[in-house]
Amino acid sequence: MDKMTFKTPLAIAIAAASLGVSGAAMADTTMEERLAELEARIIAAEQRADAAEQRAAEAEQQRAATADIESDAEIEERLARVERYADGEEGFSFNVYARSGLLIGEDGKSAEGGPYVTPAGPEGGAVGRLGNEPDTYAEAILNYRMRFDNGAKALYRTMIADGTTSSNDWTGGESDINVRQVYAEFSDLPSFTGAFENASIWAGKRFDRDNFDIHWLDSDVVFLAGTGGGIYDMQLADNWKSNLSIYGRSFADFDVVSSEDPGLEGNTDNLILTSNNYFGNWQWMVNGMSAADNDTRDIGAGQEAAENGFHTMVAYHGDSFFGMGEGSYKAAVLHGQGLGAETKNIGANGDLTDDASSTRLALYGTTYLAPKWRIAPSVLAETSEDRFAEGDSYDWATLNVRLANELTENFEMQYEASYQMIDIDPQGYSSRNEVDGDYTKFTVAPTFKPEVGGFWQRPEIRLFATWSDWDDELNDYSATDSFGSDEFTGSQWTFGIQSEVWF
Repeated sequence: MDKMTFKTPLAIAIAAASLGVSGAAMADTTMEERLAELEARIIAAEQRADAAEQRAAEAEQQRAATADIESDAEIEERLARVERYADGEEGFSFNVYARSGLLIGEDGKSAEGGPYVTPAGPEGGAVGRLGNEPDTYAEAILNYRMRFDNGAKALYRTMIADGTTSSNDWTGGESDINVRQVYAEFSDLPSFTGAFENASIWAGKRFDRDNFDIHWLDSDVVFLAGTGGGIYDMQLADNWKSNLSIYGRSFADFDVVSSEDPGLEGNTDNLILTSNNYFGNWQWMVNGMSAADNDTRDIGAGQEAAENGFHTMVAYHGDSFFGMGEGSYKAAVLHGQGLGAETKNIGANGDLTDDASSTRLALYGTTYLAPKWRIAPSVLAETSEDRFAEGDSYDWATLNVRLANELTENFEMQYEASYQMIDIDPQGYSSRNEVDGDYTKFTVAPTFKPEVGGFWQRPEIRLFATWSDWDDELNDYSATDSFGSDEFTGSQWTFGIQSEVWF
C-alpha cells in the first residue's frame, strides 16, 4: 500500500476528531497552539503507520525465505534421485549381449562351425570363436533397481535369450527362446551387522554373480546357474569374503531301472550346495551335490548314473599380465568326481557315472604388446575318465591366441589362431568311436567399431576369412557329429560377416 494513500485519510480523521473534542477549549487557546498540537498527532500517527508497514514487510520476507529453503531442499532431492538413476542405482536399465552373422563355405552354402564343433566339443573342448560362429544369439537383460529411505537397495532382474542357426527373419518354429534369469537381490540392509554388514541376499533363477569365462573360446571357466538362493560377501575375516548358495537343477525324465515296474518313469533334481571364498586375489570354490534316485537311470553301456558329486576350483585373478607388465590374467584348476565331473557347467550333466573323474586347467591373459597391438593368449585343457562308461577317457587341450592391430579410431585388424589336441576313447558310449588327432584354425578379420581401444570395446562389425583343418581320423568319431559330413572333412575355407554387441 502507498504511504501517501495510507497517511492522508488518517491525518484527516485525526484532525476531525481533534477539532471535535477540543471545541470547548477553543476559546482558551490560540489558533497556533491548536495547529501545533494537531501537527504532533499527525506525525505520531505516521510513525505508527511506518512501523506497521515495516513489520508487514519483514513478515513477507520471512515467508519468502522459508519458501526458498523448502524449494532448495526439494530440488536437491530431485537432483540426487536423477544422479542415482544416471548411475544405475535406481530405476530401469537394459543390458544386451548379441551376435549374428553368416558363415559361408567355399561352395557358397552355409557351413558347419561353432566353438564346440570338434569331437571334444560335447565335453567342453572349445576352440577359437572368431570367424567360426554360424548362429544368431541374443540376451536381453531387464533390470529394475530400488533405493529405500533407510539406505537399503533392491534389484529385480529378468533375462530373456534366444539362439538359432537359421538365416531367416522369422524363426519362431526353430528358435530356443527362453527366460534364463528371474531373481531378486537385496543389499545394504541396515539390520545386517558384523560379518553380514556388506552382504547381499538373493532368491530365484539366475547365473551366479562370480562366474567368469574365456571370451575368445566362448567358454566359461566355471558356470554355476539354476534356481535357488544365497548370500554374497560375508566378511568372515579381514582378508576373507565368502558366498554361500544352494542351486537346484532338473534332469530330464528317464526310464527307471526296476524289475518290478520296467516302464516306470522318473525325474530328479540335482541340489548343489556352494561355498565360494576369496582371499585377496585367490578364489577357492567348493561344491557338493546330490540328485536323489539319479542312480536308477540307465545311461547305456551297462552303466548307472551317479547320485552324488563333488567339485572344487582354485583360481587366481591377476591384476597384471602374468607379472610381466600391464594387463590382466586369470588362472584356474578345477576337479570333480561323480556328478561334479562336469567341471565347467556345474551339476548340469546327469549322465555321469559314480566313478567319473575330471580335472581341468584354464588360463588366459590380455595385454598390449605395443601402443596399437594387443594380444590375448589362452589355454583350456581337460583329462577325464570313467565318464559315461567304465574305462573311457576324454583328453583334450586347446591353445588359442587372439591378436589385434588398431589402425585407425574405427578400424582394426583381428587375427586368431587355435590349435586343439584330441585323444578320446568313449568305450562305445552313444555309438562313438575312439579317435586321436589334431585340429587347427586360423582367422583374419577386418573389424569396424565406433571406437577402438581394448579387447572389451564393443560393438563391432567384422568381415572374416577362416581356414580350418584336422586329421582325417577325427571324421570317424560319430555318425551324428559335424565332422565327417559331406564336404566337411578338413582343409576348409569359410567366409562371412558378423556383428557382436554388448552393453
